[in-house]
Amino acid sequence: MELMNGRPENVEGRLQREIRTYDLLDSLGIEYKRTDHERTDTMEACNEVDKILEVVICKNLFLCNRQKTSFYLLMMPGDKKFKTKELSAQINSSRLSFAGPEDMLKYLDIEPGSVSIMGLMNDKEHEVQLLIDEDVLKDEFIGCHPCVNTSSLKMRTDDVIKKFLPAVGHQYMTVHLVGED
Repeated sequence: MELMNGRPENVEGRLQREIRTYDLLDSLGIEYKRTDHERTDTMEACNEVDKILEVVICKNLFLCNRQKTSFYLLMMPGDKKFKTKELSAQINSSRLSFAGPEDMLKYLDIEPGSVSIMGLMNDKEHEVQLLIDEDVLKDEFIGCHPCVNTSSLKMRTDDVIKKFLPAVGHQYMTVHLVGED
């Protein structure tokens, strides 16, 4: 793995959703570093990527209520444990569960293992509520996938909050997750 500035020079063989991510970030003037790697399906694999990016990649969870009428994208530190009860109380939504692959594709144009804040650019109807753990907002940089889990990005948190989110028409709610037993 190698750390590079910006988009790949050759986009041959890359998925359109990944290329659209680079197009949007470039159009917004958001600087980012990128590394390409094998699929990252576990937090352990993400930890290896973290070392290259010198940032902690967020744990991104795509959640829904039992009726599947409300969808949430939760960004939290990878080392925190997720407890539905803790989050449910803060967002007034009981019976939270993980949304299925079909919902990820429908709302974020993302497949399992690739969930990322970048997917919000594909949520044109603003069906997904972004929830960000307060500890993520304290970091200078955010690490995430460009809608595929074979590349990872490092960007300034400030750019994501002040440039990316307004451009895609999304706001966020700050949550406080303790994540302890």
